[in-house]
Amino acid sequence: MSRTTPPRPLDVIAVFPQLASLARTATRLHPRPGSPTQHDSSVGGPLLWPADEPWPHCDGPHEWDQVNAALSPQDVRVQRRIRAAAVASRPHGISEADRYTPEERAIDERINASCPWPTGPIAMLPVAQLYLRDVPSLRQPGRSEDDLLQVLWCPFDHPAHPRTALFWRSAATVVDVLDTPPEPPAVQFPGYLPQPCLLEPEQVTEYPHVMELSEELQQQLGDWDRWQTAGETVDNSYAPAPQEFYMGKLSIAPGWKVGGWTRWGLTDPAPRLCLACGTEAEPLLTIATTEWDPSTDSWAPEEDQANPTALFPGHPPAQATMIDLARGYDLQLHVCPASPDHPHIELVQ
Repeated sequence: MSRTTPPRPLDVIAVFPQLASLARTATRLHPRPGSPTQHDSSVGGPLLWPADEPWPHCDGPHEWDQVNAALSPQDVRVQRRIRAAAVASRPHGISEADRYTPEERAIDERINASCPWPTGPIAMLPVAQLYLRDVPSLRQPGRSEDDLLQVLWCPFDHPAHPRTALFWRSAATVVDVLDTPPEPPAVQFPGYLPQPCLLEPEQVTEYPHVMELSEELQQQLGDWDRWQTAGETVDNSYAPAPQEFYMGKLSIAPGWKVGGWTRWGLTDPAPRLCLACGTEAEPLLTIATTEWDPSTDSWAPEEDQANPTALFPGHPPAQATMIDLARGYDLQLHVCPASPDHPHIELVQ
């Protein structure tokens, strides 16, 4: 099933023509639960990884967390299956504890008490695999032969979110595929293990965060009289702060995406300069905790608004990947447009 972002409430360019030159195309990935293969674009799925290429490991440091117990990936998957079964097949209206069988509670207690904190290098986890055929804007400067991006991370904080690694390659050069890659002995939080998802890419148009606009344009966006020229499509509840209407419904799409504009919120906008050459880095991939929230629910695809709980028991479509980053934020990866060999930048917002 494809995913369709509803039309925006109004044509923002008709009201603010200066935004036209700032429009960017973003590809919303719309991850949804599935069984991806190595030949699919996916989140949390198997990678088309060469059998003769070492699997990436993280050397740390991985400092012991005295509050949270690490869990093995397999145990996280078991807990998810138990929870999904409880939500899908057992009566509502009773306490969560009573929805689990004694056997399931015993398994959960065993899991939470059994996994020691790991030492030594840790195998990285697949986070995303993106083929150029699915995301046409996915192109590295100077690497025209590459048609595949693979993103992995260490499932431990460095210091406040997982450390990522990017690999660009030509899919045609991968002849012998690594069938059983190593897994880390543990993950710091269950939300650092992506649930396998297939993607339903869709291109949308974005405009910058209000604080990245010129002062003149910011003032215009704050003029309620100007917004009213668009007619009844503008919600009058936004009259005290019309910039919020722009930010929530017209500018930047939430969720997993490639390209587009940077989503800010945790901090004010700041330069993202390449550490190697000082060039302004560009948004590559947004790894999102949720696909939308109450402030951005107008971006929820039409198909999901029609059937919001059908995809995965206990987890609405907005949380299909089961990722939870920095207590609900997004991890945005930026790359240098001058050279594919320069280090990428990680930004939590």
